[in-house]
Amino acid sequence: MSLILSSPAFANNGEIPKKYSCDGSDISPPLEWHGVPAEAKSLVLIVEDPDAPDPAAPRMIWAHWLLYNLPPSSTGLAEGITSHDLPPGTLEGLNDWKRLGYGGPCPPVGRHRYFHKLYALDTVLPDLKSPTKAKLEATIQRHVITSAELIGTYQH
Repeated sequence: MSLILSSPAFANNGEIPKKYSCDGSDISPPLEWHGVPAEAKSLVLIVEDPDAPDPAAPRMIWAHWLLYNLPPSSTGLAEGITSHDLPPGTLEGLNDWKRLGYGGPCPPVGRHRYFHKLYALDTVLPDLKSPTKAKLEATIQRHVITSAELIGTYQH
């Protein structure tokens, strides 16, 4: 069985509803997953936009949400989940707005893609003290068992 990441709010490669963006309530979409390998010790979720600032001339990958040490027994995240409601043991990294938590799509121009990446790791990570995406990715590099991806799009 392979790891599968999905959302009841949008289909893979489908449009992310406005309520999950800066044009709406800017709350996180509901996410669901299954097929976590039995040997997984933790999960990592990274949501990023590789089309920033302009899909015609992307210059950076913008981090929207970083979660790590999600329990492997978890099966998803509720819509609008806050830091206080995350599964026990889950830690957060800094998004590119330099804050913890979810930051929804807010593209300055054009239709952007938002990659929701879920990684199953063979370890529980130490407290990385609000890591950046680069630090989190470097830390998990040798520990990924498998991964899954869900892509949503958004345009003002």
